[in-house]
Amino acid sequence: MPHREIPLSRPDITDSEVNLVVETLRSGRLSIGPMQERFEKQVAARTGCRHAVACSSGTAGLHMILRGLNIGPGDEVVTTPFSFIASSNCILFVGATPVFVDICPKSLNMDPRLIERAITPRTKAILAVEVFGNPTWMDAYAQIAAKHELPLIEDSCEALGTTYKGRQCGAFGRAGVFGFYPNKQITTGEGGMIVTDDQALADACRSMRSQGRGTAPPVPEGGRHDPSTVGAWLRHERLGYNYRMHEVSAAMGVGQMRRLDEIVRKRQRVANLYMTRLMASKPLILPSIDPETVMSWFVFVVRLAAGYTAEERNRIIAGLRNHDVGAGDYFPCIHLQPFYQREFGFRPGQFPIAESVSHRTIALPFHSNLTEREVDAVCQTLDVMISRENLQRA
Repeated sequence: MPHREIPLSRPDITDSEVNLVVETLRSGRLSIGPMQERFEKQVAARTGCRHAVACSSGTAGLHMILRGLNIGPGDEVVTTPFSFIASSNCILFVGATPVFVDICPKSLNMDPRLIERAITPRTKAILAVEVFGNPTWMDAYAQIAAKHELPLIEDSCEALGTTYKGRQCGAFGRAGVFGFYPNKQITTGEGGMIVTDDQALADACRSMRSQGRGTAPPVPEGGRHDPSTVGAWLRHERLGYNYRMHEVSAAMGVGQMRRLDEIVRKRQRVANLYMTRLMASKPLILPSIDPETVMSWFVFVVRLAAGYTAEERNRIIAGLRNHDVGAGDYFPCIHLQPFYQREFGFRPGQFPIAESVSHRTIALPFHSNLTEREVDAVCQTLDVMISRENLQRA
């Protein structure tokens, strides 16, 4: 086998998606067309939600949901400090304040016991993230939100295809959002999807994604203009954005959704290979999955046992990369990002569990078509790098 790099991630694209993209390019309809509608219907059907709204990214979806729920300056949103920064930035986009709570050390999601303590009269929503696609506690968050009459916003950007207690991720809250960046379960290159049962919220998001226009459907190709709609394209009912998903991305999404079950099975196979190969490694803590969860697996993130430092973890990651094994540090805590420290005065020690976990995580190469031989190579290299670090500690 010739030497080659094992990348951290790689999209799973087949001729099916390529053919749909070519078909779309040849159609001449590259925006606000039938592919977007087909993709939306597929995702809505999969999640069991009444509405799906395609958009340019998961970040855009979260932003529009917060706007659609009339959350703004002076309001607070309870969320996690252990996530990709977009989940918190979206709260800042609308002028509200993120209120962080520490995480559960097993699921890496917010500790539900801490959420109620963080709720104040200014709290207007709970934004819960399924970290690494793990939905543990999502039902508990929904109960807390209902008790306090708050909307639950479900950041499912890493969880498409995962079920928890028989329910599809994305369907636990007032609205959920999926992301389709190239390292996700399915990809559209860039893109996102809002899912909700709330008609008014869906309509508001459809309007906002297209510069605040009304939600009347566009004139079909070859159709005739209804005189009553003349000028509607340039009539803007609210502040909006250019958050549309173009037809080429939607075509990729249609093809990927057709293959979602296949892709999930492939990712489960790779995760099981890692679990089997690494379960005896004492220096490592493997992902902890609730028995009532069926994971679709976004990434495979391990963490070093307590006692290892961030510097040691970083040297291990550097060693993996030097041996052509992709690796990353998912996630640095949001509250310790330079911008958040500078603007809000956050300091180390405020969320000790999230910080401890963050210092010890290692994301290993993970994608649908990773081979058993490649998994073995990754694990062997990881073993060597940890052993080398342990020798330096002695």
